Amino acid sequence: MSYPQPPGTPPQTPTCYRHPDRQTYVRCTRCNRFICPDCMHSASVGHQCADCVGAAARTVRPVTTQFGARQTRSTTPIVTYVLIGINLLMFALQSTSVSLERDLVLWPPAVADGELYRLLTSAFLHYGLMHILFNMWALYVVGAPLELALGRLRFIALYLLSALGGSVLVYLLSELNSATAGASGAVFGLFGAMFVVGRKLNMDVRGVMLIIGLNLAFTFIFPLISSQNISWQGHIGGLVTGAAVAAAYAYAPRSRRNLVQAGATVAVLALFVALIWWRTADLWATYVG
Repeated sequence: MSYPQPPGTPPQTPTCYRHPDRQTYVRCTRCNRFICPDCMHSASVGHQCADCVGAAARTVRPVTTQFGARQTRSTTPIVTYVLIGINLLMFALQSTSVSLERDLVLWPPAVADGELYRLLTSAFLHYGLMHILFNMWALYVVGAPLELALGRLRFIALYLLSALGGSVLVYLLSELNSATAGASGAVFGLFGAMFVVGRKLNMDVRGVMLIIGLNLAFTFIFPLISSQNISWQGHIGGLVTGAAVAAAYAYAPRSRRNLVQAGATVAVLALFVALIWWRTADLWATYVG
């Protein structure tokens, strides 16, 4: 119960509802409570308190791209940088340890013997400085815009599935005693994804087509004029996988986007598991049975 102040008593100065020791005459335009300068948040009209700003933020739906990625103020392609860092670290370790390369490259007999991890670890090893420099440059140029468009989780899935797709085709079609390594399968997957995403956004994709064409030409022509081999299986496998996964991500219906994208990811992975199992069984039947 309140009592009227005696006549002649000066009015009490209002204080901030969050900081009672601070006097203020500014009110929140939403809840009408007094707020001090530290509690003021500029609004279209006047100022609002922290509680009202937080309540309003919870009612606003997050802005997403056409592919479901949540748009944030940060434009730093963190996943791309992390992948580049991992590749560079593995290259440094590979340069100081012969056994690391021997134990992690894609060697079909070892994969058939149960060392399935080689299908993925080989995508983080490289044969020589020029090999890793080209792949990391391509990853930086193509990976950054794709990560921002697709979102980190989808981009990680795209990269790893592309790398695995290249390795699976190598396992299926390469010579039995060949040793394969490199991020080229993943990079070619990003090339394919860039083409699909560009088409979806009605962008001019002739530059991407030129890059893909030149790299495919290099893949098949360079071994003919030099003594070095290039895994065309890894490049083609990565390219097809990246394009297919990106198509599922880009053209998924908005109402069921997350479900379709997740389902496509699982389906591609299941296909790879089936192909690996079939190839392994064939090798055991041919060379052991």
